[in-house]
Amino acid sequence: MAAVRLNARWDADQLVAPEWLNNGDNAWQLTAATLVGLQSVPGLMILYAGMVKKKWAVNSAFMVLYAFAMVLVCWVIFAYKAAFGKKMLPFVGVPGPALTMDYELEQAVLPAAGLTAAYPMSTMVYFQFVFAAITLVLIAGAGLARMNFLAWMLFVPLWLTLSYTVGAFSIWGGGFLYQMGVLDYSGGYVIHVSSGTAGFVMSYWVGPRHPRDRNDFHPSNLIAALTGVGLLWLGWNGFNGGDPYTASPDAGAAVLNTNVCTAMSMLVWTFLDLIFFKKPSVIGAIQGIITGLVAITPAAGFVAGWGAIIIGACSGSIPWLSMNFLGKQKWFLEFSDDVVGDFHTHLVGGVLGGFLTGLFATSEGTAAFALAASGGAIDGNGRQVWVQIVGFLFIIGWNIFWTSAICLFIKYVLRVPLRYNEEQLLIGDAEVHGELPYAFFHDGKHDYDASYGTPHGGVTQGFDPDPEIGAPGVARDVSSEDDSKKGAKQA
Repeated sequence: MAAVRLNARWDADQLVAPEWLNNGDNAWQLTAATLVGLQSVPGLMILYAGMVKKKWAVNSAFMVLYAFAMVLVCWVIFAYKAAFGKKMLPFVGVPGPALTMDYELEQAVLPAAGLTAAYPMSTMVYFQFVFAAITLVLIAGAGLARMNFLAWMLFVPLWLTLSYTVGAFSIWGGGFLYQMGVLDYSGGYVIHVSSGTAGFVMSYWVGPRHPRDRNDFHPSNLIAALTGVGLLWLGWNGFNGGDPYTASPDAGAAVLNTNVCTAMSMLVWTFLDLIFFKKPSVIGAIQGIITGLVAITPAAGFVAGWGAIIIGACSGSIPWLSMNFLGKQKWFLEFSDDVVGDFHTHLVGGVLGGFLTGLFATSEGTAAFALAASGGAIDGNGRQVWVQIVGFLFIIGWNIFWTSAICLFIKYVLRVPLRYNEEQLLIGDAEVHGELPYAFFHDGKHDYDASYGTPHGGVTQGFDPDPEIGAPGVARDVSSEDDSKKGAKQA
């Protein structure tokens, strides 16, 4: 009996503190994953809700929340192993569940890439999940203020399966681009080029916002938007700092470079706004922060500090030119109504960052990331530049095809409209969800009938139209309110 207990004790020790476990690495990886998760929930929820009109705030935040939850369930059932499991094809792994306790407790390993980490598979699965989730969340930004929520519910698992897993396996999981030597430190290609391309293409198939929204689309709450982008910026410390898979010196370099590049990008964008438009813009600063974060992502731990400054200067100017000149061309606006500018911030920013990685990656940086000490063109490895170009061309081409195929499948095979109808577009949250984001003057209530687009009891004398909601007779009953005030005075 004593021998049995002794063996049980020995087995328990191996489970509690196995020889391969590094407590510091495990703690940092879980922390980094949580920081990345906070970028989506609540970071981008708040950012999107603040950047859109008031009538779309609930819908925009809910698109983020839904994507985060749906990706997680699909991830552990089949998608993680398709992205990071054993090789099935040169661009995708064998799908399968990551749910058994034995699997969750064993040492983390990426079999096709030949990589191991000093923490359990459960930590690795969760860390990779938050990256997959934020990619879908970024795509959502292009379809705000008109994409049918049911269509979005279908789009998320389909795109995760057919697009994200392929990009992740090809570049990170040991696929053909990984073997070719494409450098993508933390997702410049896997996340940003893919989401920028997919968002732009999806918005084309969904169609534009209602003309009233396109012509007048003032943000509902810029302070909320700043709060959201602040969470995005600081959460990026986990985004880039967690990708060495260990709390290494290179993780520290990646975090420092991330913040240096982002600060430089924001400043350049703000100065350009001041020079050309005579006013420093908060929305412009938000875009400059995002482009800086995106552009440094493929390069974070590969480049030196001065490389981060150069990338920041480029990410604050080239996407600025793209957004303020190309983005304002009539033909471009009519082609795709990309609400938050995914094309400029994520596609242009991601391609720019990946290309500059090929130029400015250092031998010391690639070696610190446990890769061959080859560096980029600055260290005499000019081959890295064209390898980087091959990488982003594949991601762009794959996403153009599969995003289009998914949207057409939802629309014509499943018969689910991609876009809300005219009444829903005019009214927004109250019609789509039966809820409103703010109720400052009604103590949590509103006199609005979401089913019929009119106040409860119909249109009565004294109701003023609400130009933002756009439906007749939607507002407060002025005459009733005046009577109540008179009664209060008499009392």
